[in-house]
Amino acid sequence: MIAKQRTLFWQIFPVTLVIILGTIASVAWFGSRSIDDFYVGELRRDLENRAYLIKSRVGELLTSGDLAGLRSFVVDSGRAADTRITVVAADGTVLADTKENPGVMDNHRQRPEIDTAFSGVSGFSLRFSNTLGQRMLYGAIGLEERFKSEASIGDGNRVNTVLRVAVPVLAINSALSDINRELVIGTGGALLVAFVITFFVVRNISRPLEEMTRSAESYANGDFSQRMLINQKKTASREVAMLAAAMDRMAGQLDEKINTIINQRNQLETVFSSMVEAVIAIDREERIVSINGAAARMFGVRQQVAPGRLVQEVIRNVDLYDQLARILKTGEAFEDEIVLTRRGDNVYLHTNVVMLYGGDGRTVGALMVLNDVTRLRKLERLRSDFVANVSHELKTPITSIRGYVETLLDGALDDREHARRFLEIVLRQSEQLGTIIDDLLTLSRIEKDTKEAGVSFVAEKLSPVLHRALETCRQQAAGKQVTLTLGCPEQLVVRMNRTLLEQAVVNLLTNGITYSDPGDSVQVSVAEVDDPSRRLVKISVVDQGIGISKEHLPRLFERFYRSDRARNRKAGGTGLGLAIVKHIVQAHGGSVEVDSAIGAGSTFTITLPLG
Repeated sequence: MIAKQRTLFWQIFPVTLVIILGTIASVAWFGSRSIDDFYVGELRRDLENRAYLIKSRVGELLTSGDLAGLRSFVVDSGRAADTRITVVAADGTVLADTKENPGVMDNHRQRPEIDTAFSGVSGFSLRFSNTLGQRMLYGAIGLEERFKSEASIGDGNRVNTVLRVAVPVLAINSALSDINRELVIGTGGALLVAFVITFFVVRNISRPLEEMTRSAESYANGDFSQRMLINQKKTASREVAMLAAAMDRMAGQLDEKINTIINQRNQLETVFSSMVEAVIAIDREERIVSINGAAARMFGVRQQVAPGRLVQEVIRNVDLYDQLARILKTGEAFEDEIVLTRRGDNVYLHTNVVMLYGGDGRTVGALMVLNDVTRLRKLERLRSDFVANVSHELKTPITSIRGYVETLLDGALDDREHARRFLEIVLRQSEQLGTIIDDLLTLSRIEKDTKEAGVSFVAEKLSPVLHRALETCRQQAAGKQVTLTLGCPEQLVVRMNRTLLEQAVVNLLTNGITYSDPGDSVQVSVAEVDDPSRRLVKISVVDQGIGISKEHLPRLFERFYRSDRARNRKAGGTGLGLAIVKHIVQAHGGSVEVDSAIGAGSTFTITLPLG
């Protein structure tokens, strides 16, 4: 818009020239009109005098009814005076004319000068004559005489007649053309003088302002080093010099304040962008004013395009939108929690919503701070599940032990056969209880050592560790008629804690043997993986057992989680074996995965870094 605006010079200069030109043109037009009116007035008086000079003779010829003589007189008089003379009857019929045969001429009753003359007043008209092909001035006077026309000779009726005289106005046009030409020349000269004078006057006004504009543009670009007053020449007006001094003072103050604002803004932006919490600010119309990187990542939006758009256009979450609408409606701050669904998983967000106020104390919008508490909620759930599972797992053997002990105390102790069987059950339940406690202590020790860097790692061959794990499980496998096989490169070296890694593999082998049928096999295989960033090794334990349903796989490595509680407990497991595997692998900086389906067996894969 600014680029289309004209400079001060071109705003003043053309207007001044137009005013001067308009003034001169107006004077010339009025002068030309006055001269034209003067010439026409003189010519009208001359025409009227000419008409009155021949009025008597025309009247006599009309009275005598001598139309031939009338026409002859009109032609002779017109030629002598270089004047067109026309005599018109009351009905508009032309009786005589200097230039044309009356018999072929149109009816003249409606001619304006003739119509006026029939009313008893001299009539005049300035117009173009189609008969003569030039501009003419017509003058007409009325004649009231008795005459006999060819159409009514002898009727003796008294008729009204008009005598019209006309002359061309070429002389007037020529005089006016000369005058107009002189006026044009004079106007051009005056305009040239006005152009020069106006140019220098306007230039003297606009030049200091242009220099100030350049300094102001430097201010707009952030350069406040320019000063206006020192650039003003002595030709600048006092008002311009005062304005330049005021602008210089303003530039100094702006420079100081802008630097302060920039420093504060940078500090706020640093804090805003580095916040872990997601922050969203909106105005009263529910349009996003600002959104930090954490919020943009949380809701999957582009941080640069979000400001200015409606919340519901950018963030498609009904709960979040309802909370923002609520704060704008009530004005009361509150805390709440919303749940997002991201790639099939729930994300729990704690929200803190407050109003935003402007410098005048009026509300300008709302601010929402969102904190991802998903991990906290998950830990709370795990803790709750852990407490419930531990209580259940410990309560089962304790209840069984107490029941059998009470039975023995009630008299079964005297029955040696039943007493022995009951004591064997008590022994098995106490052993199960001890196993659970041992596994819990193992988990606790691994977690503690991992956090405190208490686990030592040594680079050594992997094959011997896996052989020892298989030997540990050989007796269990033989008891269920399950075959164990191992495929591992003999020279493969892995940085590991041999005791922990062996325990992890033993747990996976035990799990595979437990859920395999007689005649099945459990295979342990090792393969190197070339990852773009680092070298990895994968240890896979594959069984042909009953398999695990897909919905149980995500939680399979949680403590005490059982895909089939009754069957797992019957098999003698504690529900902690896979959790121990997960923590051991994580202590090695690796990961563990499971792939399984009902009736298709299971594959547990440990991935460890080779370095």
